[in-house]
Amino acid sequence: MSQDDRHAHRAAQVTESGGPVHVAPVQPREPGPGEVRLEVKASGICGADAGMAANPSPAYGFPIIPGHEVAGVVAEAGEGVVGWEAGERAGVGWFGGSCGHCTACRSGDVVHCAERQIPGLTYAGGWSTTITVPAAALVRIPDGLSFEEAAPFGCAGVTTFNALRTSGAEPGDRVAVVGVGGLGHFAVQFAAAMGFETVAVGRGEDKRRAALDLGAHRYIDASAEDAGTALRALGGARLILSTAAGSKALAGLIDGLTPHGRLTVAGFDGTPLDLPLDKLVMHARHVTGHVTGSPVDAEQAMRFALASGVRPQVQTVPLEQAAEALKIQQAGQARFRMVLTAGD
Repeated sequence: MSQDDRHAHRAAQVTESGGPVHVAPVQPREPGPGEVRLEVKASGICGADAGMAANPSPAYGFPIIPGHEVAGVVAEAGEGVVGWEAGERAGVGWFGGSCGHCTACRSGDVVHCAERQIPGLTYAGGWSTTITVPAAALVRIPDGLSFEEAAPFGCAGVTTFNALRTSGAEPGDRVAVVGVGGLGHFAVQFAAAMGFETVAVGRGEDKRRAALDLGAHRYIDASAEDAGTALRALGGARLILSTAAGSKALAGLIDGLTPHGRLTVAGFDGTPLDLPLDKLVMHARHVTGHVTGSPVDAEQAMRFALASGVRPQVQTVPLEQAAEALKIQQAGQARFRMVLTAGD
């Protein structure tokens, strides 16, 4: 790599505790053994990125560079890396590496490795023109998806895809998706494409048209009626997938589940959940959490999307406008995923 190439890189970063997000030059990190450096083309903005940017004591020190929905091309590979060559399209998501030797890893459950790495949290993330990651965390991007479309699959896409396909719900079952946002707009599309009777639950009539256009068969305005009661009136949902950040309303959704139904939480705000246990026990209902997926899961989500027509709806902005894009995302005004583009 030439000196000119080294000085050409930049990142949206926070350089001190409580400081603003701003773009500044960065030095690419040479890949060590088992690592690969990507030239970043697109990087999504997730709700968790705001917390990463505000971290007062980042594990890798300052500057903080958020970003865990990354798409780009392989620039160089470190010693011992096989299967990846310069110029290949690749990405990295919330799962950014694992130890490889714990019980979870040895069982194939790398996502729940106790030493799991996360871009932007464990090491510098993808709001940049360059990122260096463990080769085992890389995701192959198939032809047919642009970098801007591929980036959100690293978190929002693989999370919702996996939550639905591992839920136990079968084609023809009624599935409700709570929240029509960054995760929810993926979930509605995936649910409809998987053959579920798909009910979208949002707040406000302004979300109805969007939800139906995404593939929902019905829409429930939770600001006008109780969503749990409305779902029960339809006959109940086999699965309720909550993608919204607000956790307070989750307890009321229990009534909307069928016997043996499942409430899966993929989005939350940390609010304690006060559940009526009698309604769980008497109807054998389940409440579970769900987070992300492995690189193989992300690749399968993208292949399914190509086969079924599922696509993220993204708003692209230049990397230099990362601070403004983050504000749009935090205000809930994104339709539906903000994606930073690095340009040439």
